[in-house]
Amino acid sequence: MLGRTANGMFWMFRYLERAENTARLLEAGLRMAVTRDLVTAEEEWRSVISTLGMRDAFERHHATYTGYQVWNFILRDKDNAASVLNMMREVRTNARAVRTAITAELWEVINESWMQVRDLLARPVGQGSVGEIVALVRRAGTLAHGAMAGTLLRSEGYHFARAGTFVERADSVARILDLKYFLLLPSLSYVGSSLDKGQWDNVLRSVSGDRAYRWLNAGTIDARGIVEFLVLDERFPRSLAFCHSALREELNALDRLHGKEGTSNHLMREADLRMANLTIETVFERGLHEFLLGFMASNSAIAAAIAEDYRFAR
Repeated sequence: MLGRTANGMFWMFRYLERAENTARLLEAGLRMAVTRDLVTAEEEWRSVISTLGMRDAFERHHATYTGYQVWNFILRDKDNAASVLNMMREVRTNARAVRTAITAELWEVINESWMQVRDLLARPVGQGSVGEIVALVRRAGTLAHGAMAGTLLRSEGYHFARAGTFVERADSVARILDLKYFLLLPSLSYVGSSLDKGQWDNVLRSVSGDRAYRWLNAGTIDARGIVEFLVLDERFPRSLAFCHSALREELNALDRLHGKEGTSNHLMREADLRMANLTIETVFERGLHEFLLGFMASNSAIAAAIAEDYRFAR
């Protein structure tokens, strides 16, 4: 497979995952903000912008954090290169670039989703429309993954798409957990803490893990349990452990197809050693923030190595 095709498959699904994760975080932030007073709501919106890494860009254009300003900046602002509108445009651009490597079903999902998002975001968004747009973006991700799983040949393109998905998903969940945990429990001491259960529920909703967590834990909300669930529970498809395992499988598949290992495979093995026999007690003893920073750095290095190994287009 040509490097530019591998690049297109990898980044098409990275951008799709990023758009979907952004929509999830925005939805959770809106749910929390509308139940708070104005001061607390502004702090929640600041948290959402910070989690998405948009704070500097946002504050260049806005002096306050009102909901209307925030969700329009996240969804459609022309000064925001990481807006949902721009990310969905990138999804469609990459899909078009690899049109001959994907199926008609997958192309139709992506093209139609892009047109629907473009039309809904053609004008400023009021609070009543945020839910519709978020639902559309999440549905686009669900349909695209379904079309890929049901119609795409299990060749290189499939594995690059899956690798892009799990690289992006792992980075997003780690960033959400790192910032949210720091804001909610800056001491990093979870024993005997009095926590805002609504905020911790919001962390779970940010990664669509609230129902799964409640089912596994009989509805109990506590910091330690949530961190363990999002970091180590391989049953949850958005946990760091699950993403790590899935990414390893895709890199191994690419290795078998090409008949040789690359730097990304070596980095993946090093990451495996760091994750081996990891417990939540060990994570807290080392420091959750430090663990997450290390995980994100390792994840980023693997992504860069994939691009080098398979000669992605510059």
